[in-house]
Amino acid sequence: MANGDRHRSTGATKMNTDSSRSHLLLQIKVKGVNRISKDTTYGKLTLVDLAGSERVSKTDASGERLVEAAAINKSLSALGQVFQAISAGSPHIPFRNSKLTHLLQDSLGGDAKVAVFVNVSPLESNLSETHMTLQFGQTIRKVELGTAKQNKGPPHRLKALPPSLKMGGNEVGKMPSKVHRR
Repeated sequence: MANGDRHRSTGATKMNTDSSRSHLLLQIKVKGVNRISKDTTYGKLTLVDLAGSERVSKTDASGERLVEAAAINKSLSALGQVFQAISAGSPHIPFRNSKLTHLLQDSLGGDAKVAVFVNVSPLESNLSETHMTLQFGQTIRKVELGTAKQNKGPPHRLKALPPSLKMGGNEVGKMPSKVHRR
């Protein structure tokens, strides 16, 4: 966790002096063996801290911050599209539209239990962002993922992170040098 925290990207914007400039995923894989029946089960706990959606006009983002904001908003839109497709019962769920949704595919694909917490700002000046966040929470609250299944046998469904997404990978682990790292 300390290694992940060292690689967590934050930076100042007009709305937040310590703004997340990326999403954070922590995956814990567990293997359990029943000592009597010798049955083996597998599980994975994925904790996700999504960077917040930002209105460029309120953050005064430019340069690198503008590029980061666009990437954050694009991945959040892709997540919204996945939830829409699931709730509509679509035969195609667009998990591959972003790295975020691709990594969350086994968590959102019907074999898992999901809990979502939304954080909002108490400031009146952020009322529109708070409203959008609550609408997002209300929308995904209605999505039914199906019954979680017990994962027995080899963990073929418990995918490892692709090499490019592991800590220090050239796309997620490394951020521009101007971004402050906590």
